[in-house]
Amino acid sequence: MADCTASADHTSAPDYDLDEQLELTHPRQYRALFDETRADIVNLLLERAATTSDLAQALGKPKGTIGHHLKTLADAGLVRVVRTKRVRAIDAIYYGRTARVFLFDRIGEATNQPQRTMEIASSEVAHVPAGSQLPQTVGLRHVRIPAERAEEWKRRLHELVDEFVREPRSGEVSYGLLVGLYPTDRPSLPSPEGAGEDG
Repeated sequence: MADCTASADHTSAPDYDLDEQLELTHPRQYRALFDETRADIVNLLLERAATTSDLAQALGKPKGTIGHHLKTLADAGLVRVVRTKRVRAIDAIYYGRTARVFLFDRIGEATNQPQRTMEIASSEVAHVPAGSQLPQTVGLRHVRIPAERAEEWKRRLHELVDEFVREPRSGEVSYGLLVGLYPTDRPSLPSPEGAGEDG
């Protein structure tokens, strides 16, 4: 699984160099990434490098709290200092991700990540003002298909997410794109050849 992706395209790439992907292999990395505030930090760093102050302002949290989370992420190898800039006799430290995509398994802190993702999206949708004229759509469908076709749909959905993340950062509103494919225990009709025999 991947937390999120970004394109190498210049219009959407962060303003610093980073690896294309990093596979999480250590429990410390899972503990670091799968915390709500730290996940918000690494997502913001896909836009551009940022200082502790930038992140604190964006997330509405104290700089000390953000500094603690950045240290945890850095110790886990998920973020790093990408540059410094002298501002009024003080060195401003800019952080960036180590990779555009973090690959992970559903183990440890990531076990319930799909459920948490759905909860976050549900909460965000619930906060859209009634009568909002901003573009939005939500749909849910169920179809019985072979596992091979499910894999193909999974690949296509990942491509759609990649395309969405490539959008240049502009406009006034941050939109969320939620895609999902998951097995269910919903009932389905019998095959057509066995149907209708009872009248």
